[in-house]
Amino acid sequence: MRMPIRSAVAVSFAVASLALAFAPARAQDPLESFSQIQTPLKGGKLTSFNPIVTGEATAKNLKDITCEALLTKDGQPMQHGLTWRVFSPIPAADGKLPLLATSEGGSAAFQLVPGEYFVNVAFGRAGATKKLVVPESGGVDKQVMVLDAGGIMLNAVSGADVRIPPKELSFAIYAAEVREDGERNLVVDDVKPNSVVRLNAGTYHVVSDYGTVNAVIRADIQVEAGKLTRATIQHRAAKLTLKLVSEPGGEAIADTAWSILTASGDTVSESVGAFPTLVLAEGSYIAVARNKNKIYQRDFSVQAGVNTDVEVLLDEKANEQKAAAEDVVD
Repeated sequence: MRMPIRSAVAVSFAVASLALAFAPARAQDPLESFSQIQTPLKGGKLTSFNPIVTGEATAKNLKDITCEALLTKDGQPMQHGLTWRVFSPIPAADGKLPLLATSEGGSAAFQLVPGEYFVNVAFGRAGATKKLVVPESGGVDKQVMVLDAGGIMLNAVSGADVRIPPKELSFAIYAAEVREDGERNLVVDDVKPNSVVRLNAGTYHVVSDYGTVNAVIRADIQVEAGKLTRATIQHRAAKLTLKLVSEPGGEAIADTAWSILTASGDTVSESVGAFPTLVLAEGSYIAVARNKNKIYQRDFSVQAGVNTDVEVLLDEKANEQKAAAEDVVD
């Protein structure tokens, strides 16, 4: 994923509460449903166990451990969507902490021999970890983990409100902090529009790609604990179809090689075809068409949200007149 080079022009937000008690979601407004940030309901299930911390496990020395997680400090225990993991604090030969037990669903129950452990709970990309000490005698209090997590749903428009087909959009979510090398840590890549990403509360740096050329917008977005944040990013770009024609509105000529240059002469795109389609950021460009060892070119401008055809004429003088006329209109 390339890092963006343009600043966000506008970002609009909507936040929906993730309280456990909620009204049924309407089909046309899925954001109001708590299920949008939860996986399908499933009960707690112990999926693996490997007692290797302090020695042999017997019925006498096993201790019952109950774990539950909250989205927020004052929230209710979560009933599904969680993954629990119990690790040994002693690294294995490969330097990693051995995984001793896992459980999926809501609250989890483990039986552990006395010793020290790390307990991790994950909710999508959100998670929390704490150290657990199981004593030789006496019971163990319920382990309550506060995830301090929420969700984010991303979308984008072109110009003021032109809908962008979901297959032409992608998002990447980065940490807000910039490292010493000037880069940011990638949190999750290739996020599709209108999909919910569960994250710890905080600020994230979101990069939106429209197409594959240079239409890239970025924005810092705040994720609140216990809430679902919907963010719509505004791209300053448009979709264009290139055509080499003998006359305005004529049939596109096949076997044409295309180069798109910026006003300063930098190449931003190259393709071959009768009428290739691409997305470009708002600005001024030069379209260069090569066909049968001849080169034709035309200056053109891209306006945000204005999807159009860019015709390059075989008559070079006509191209110059067309570009001049468009400059007058602009």
